[in-house]
Amino acid sequence: MSSVTMKVSGMTCNHCVMRVVKALKELEGVEDAKVDLAAKTAVVTYDDTKVDAEDLADAVVEAGYKVE
Repeated sequence: MSSVTMKVSGMTCNHCVMRVVKALKELEGVEDAKVDLAAKTAVVTYDDTKVDAEDLADAVVEAGYKVE
């Protein structure tokens, strides 16, 4: 398992947090996703044989947010 911390901008409320978590957890290989609204971060634990950090970032962008 691998872990990555991403800076996510554009989140303004808990609904945004839930959207980002849902987008990440829908990816095959994602074990866990914890999103912190105040810190504007997402910490994702994933199987790097099934998904990579670029796929994770793409999922966040598709959900309507920016990854810095």
